[in-house]
Amino acid sequence: MQTIIFLGSNKSGSSRDAIIAASEMGYFTVLLTDRRKWKRQREEFPDVHQMILLKDLSDREEIFKHLSIIYDQGKQVKAFVSFIDPLVSFAADISRELGLQEVSVAALFKMEDKTRFRNELKRSPVSPDFSVCTLDMDGNEMFDHHVNKLPVILKSPISNGSKDVIRADTREEFVKGVHYFKKHFSHTPLLIEEYLSGPQYLIEVVVRHSKTEIVAIIEQEISSNLRFIITGYHMPARLSHSAKETLAAAIGNIMKDIGLSHGTCHLEMRHVNEEWKLIEINPRISGSVINRMILESSGICLVKETLKLYLGEDLCLIPSKNEHVFAEFITVDTPGKLIKVTGKNKAKKIDGVKQVYVKPRKGSILNPPLSMGDRYAYVLASSTDPVRAKETAKRAAEEIKFYLEPL
Repeated sequence: MQTIIFLGSNKSGSSRDAIIAASEMGYFTVLLTDRRKWKRQREEFPDVHQMILLKDLSDREEIFKHLSIIYDQGKQVKAFVSFIDPLVSFAADISRELGLQEVSVAALFKMEDKTRFRNELKRSPVSPDFSVCTLDMDGNEMFDHHVNKLPVILKSPISNGSKDVIRADTREEFVKGVHYFKKHFSHTPLLIEEYLSGPQYLIEVVVRHSKTEIVAIIEQEISSNLRFIITGYHMPARLSHSAKETLAAAIGNIMKDIGLSHGTCHLEMRHVNEEWKLIEINPRISGSVINRMILESSGICLVKETLKLYLGEDLCLIPSKNEHVFAEFITVDTPGKLIKVTGKNKAKKIDGVKQVYVKPRKGSILNPPLSMGDRYAYVLASSTDPVRAKETAKRAAEEIKFYLEPL
């Protein structure tokens, strides 16, 4: 029985899409998870043929113990993969140890920590000014040594989804931000970056045998420049021919500098004074709605093509259609306990709406957004016209209402 093993997954989004794609491709799917409650919700995972609960997804010894059992069951493991931070390079390393298709493990590892990829690309023109500091220094002293110009961005090297990313416009905000990181991340460095102003784009990339291919360029709408919560995505991004050319050149150079010759990643970049600057890079497809968005816009199922890369199969990255797609995310303004959600069915019936997704269940505690995880619903709409796609998604999103009991 030909099998694909997944190390970790979210309940929805690109990582779950990958498991569904593997099942549709005819593979037996095994999920290694540390989500204990999913065992109680087993009927909600029909695409997962075997679910194995682990205490620690980074416990190599425990993983190989279960791999031995899987092999004894007569299953032929064809791929061992992860679409979850920070497990991508770890899964790729196990894949290599199992003698499966090799990808660029060292490059994937560099992408999983912001200080690692920043140091690797520090001489590149795409890199902003940055400093890496230890948190044993006083906040004011750190400001005097490392801040030449405000505003700046403070980041944890291991955060994702805009979590633990703080903009400081003043010395006072900087010192307050340093105090936050001292409290929550005392054993990791602090990354200080210059703030870059300009439109931001998400770029999905596949590299095969050192050939870089850009699969999708998606324009992002950021609701707040303090926490950088992205609430809107538009594909394809509206860029001039020259901007696309310089972007392709910049990404090609990044892949060479970081050493990605076989694998996938996504980047977030800003177009600043006609130059491209790198905000983030991660060794996997972006999560949430992105795989579905690329599928609706271009006809390409990127998680399926990623699996084919890990299986050593030929890929097809040629678009079969060209639709404008917009995703609008929904947040809440005040904290509270969720009583009910209305408007989902009404939103679905609006012409052009492709998907409506609501994440929290009744009784969940909802908060105003401090990270991308605090986005509680989205609407995906498409059209041949970019303006109409956006208007449809936003109009449908307005139908969805969260009713909260104040905390």
